[in-house]
Amino acid sequence: MNELYSIGDVARRTGLSVSAIRFYADEGVVTPTGLTEGGFRQYDVHAIARLELVRTLRDLGAGLDDIRQVLAAETTLHDLAATHLRLVEDQLRQFRARRAVLRTIVRQRTTTEQVSLIHKLVSMSDDDRDRLINQFWDFVTEGLDVHPSDPDRLHSRRPRLPEEPSTEQLEAWIELGEIVQDEEFRTAVRAFFRHAFGTEKGKLMATPEMMARAERHRKLLLEARAAQQAGVPADSRQARDIAERVAADAAEFTAALTGEHDPDRARRSIVEFDQNGKAAQWRAKSTGLKLLARYQSLLATINGMPKPDPDQATAIREWMAAALR
Repeated sequence: MNELYSIGDVARRTGLSVSAIRFYADEGVVTPTGLTEGGFRQYDVHAIARLELVRTLRDLGAGLDDIRQVLAAETTLHDLAATHLRLVEDQLRQFRARRAVLRTIVRQRTTTEQVSLIHKLVSMSDDDRDRLINQFWDFVTEGLDVHPSDPDRLHSRRPRLPEEPSTEQLEAWIELGEIVQDEEFRTAVRAFFRHAFGTEKGKLMATPEMMARAERHRKLLLEARAAQQAGVPADSRQARDIAERVAADAAEFTAALTGEHDPDRARRSIVEFDQNGKAAQWRAKSTGLKLLARYQSLLATINGMPKPDPDQATAIREWMAAALR
């Protein structure tokens, strides 16, 4: 025999209120299995199961019409779930964007004029972001007397927000979007490149050949970093081999730039590396360089790449210095 339960029992079993159960009955979503002689509603286990499904779907944001279609087998539960998953994911993206905006406002004590700019930055399309970054690099490189490939290389340094960016990535884009429109920032970075490439040596540095050499040296430093982080002892043959190759490549790089090939000097520059001297002096050398480093750091965050870490770079240089001593 199919046991029937009173509306109070059903409420306790489903977690729904009595008024909610009555509402779903009146709306034709889940009707009672039967009525007592006194006209009180009763439900069997199948009706209770349907009510539990209704509660779950309502918690997930489904509307009554959608629920009716599922219960009437006019649509599948899978299709309904897929539709609502897309809606939830869209809402999550919107919430992440709002959170990034609000956190930026709180952190920066943003003015009312800046709020609309921040909201506009978060709402930008990929094409809009590309145009903004292009405008920045067009301003920075306009009239720069370097190899034609160098402005193209700079233009390639652009943010690529993923389809589902984290709050940190959105915050980084907000800051990047603000600074590339800031006149002081734009002018300082432009002045840095004018100074850096204003000499014959600087122009040579911007050629494809020197860029290729710089990339080769960067890969050697990445090899050193991987070994140092893997715990390779500085007094090991492997560490010494890496450090020797870095020194030799640095000597060749300098020779290509200046015409002077001095392997011993390149080696000494590694062995005598001073954490509190040369490294700190280089970091403090140029305001433009600092601003460019900030751009690169924000870009790394947005694109999900490792951020430049001065302390890590120092540790690697000290590891190579120890390997060559």
